[in-house]
Amino acid sequence: MIPDDRLYTEQHEWLRLEDGEAVLGITDFAQRELGDVVFVDMPPPGQAFAAGLEIGAIESVKAVAEIYTPVGGTVEATNSQLEDAPELVNEDPYGEGWLVRLRLEGEAPGDLMTAAEYEALLAAG
Repeated sequence: MIPDDRLYTEQHEWLRLEDGEAVLGITDFAQRELGDVVFVDMPPPGQAFAAGLEIGAIESVKAVAEIYTPVGGTVEATNSQLEDAPELVNEDPYGEGWLVRLRLEGEAPGDLMTAAEYEALLAAG
């Protein structure tokens, strides 16, 4: 099931907005496509990114996938649990497998999809 408390990108990232911050992760579809995640590389706190820029990468047994931020902001925190347990991205992509928390700069762009729109994108696949 695709959680309806967040927004989605066509690149299979999700974004949950919380009090001027955005929590970013990848969707269940994305983690299944990647296979077993073995390493997650995210930027250090304090680093700023414009919307659309590469913010990190996820390495799996099958591929390396770049992660892009759909919003501009400054890294507040990364999920330190992923250093020792990158498999959390596979096991709980919408929960414990989150990647990075950003302090938002500006509004979230209007081209992000709702859960229903993202589900339709996958169905059209």
